[in-house]
Amino acid sequence: PDLPGYGRSAAWGHALGIPSLSWALLDVLDALELERVVLVGNSMGGPVCLEVAHSAPERVAGAVLASPAGGMHNQPLARALLQLARDAPRENPRMVRVVLPDYLHFGPVNALQLFGELVRFPSLERVLRTPVPTLAVIGSRDPLMPPPWRVQEIGRLAPPHVTVAMIEGAAHAMNYSHPGELAHLIECWLDGREITDDPDE
Repeated sequence: PDLPGYGRSAAWGHALGIPSLSWALLDVLDALELERVVLVGNSMGGPVCLEVAHSAPERVAGAVLASPAGGMHNQPLARALLQLARDAPRENPRMVRVVLPDYLHFGPVNALQLFGELVRFPSLERVLRTPVPTLAVIGSRDPLMPPPWRVQEIGRLAPPHVTVAMIEGAAHAMNYSHPGELAHLIECWLDGREITDDPDE
């Protein structure tokens, strides 16, 4: 769903923080009469999914976190903005026509405020302590994520119900640039199959 202030959803007059966005997401589940779901979130959607999983684990059958930004690797805010600038040329240029109107609609001040909150969100700690089955997917070319060797280390530290996978060549917006690979990973994980390369992708 488009959360409040994004896409075609109405704004609340100010940027909502991650906890408020997670409450809004729970309201969406209630409105759709969905008792228990698998949540999938890209970038800031990851922390929103984590917040729902921690606050209402009985509602979350699993969480898929694609490029779950936030935390020490992105701090301080100036570092995160530099990482974002480094990511821009790595993304598909056609994504601009999708992202730019949405950010302009949301407003640069709101975007900066929410990005600052995202940077402060302890994503890694929340992933390692998540109470629900979780798949974290990282792009090997994503400057907002830890480097590949650190991702492998995180994978070794993760509890058994947390799976960490990497898409080679993906930058931050992997849902746009590598949708087939991401869908394949999610499908393998949901089916309980070993995650392997998709020969079609």
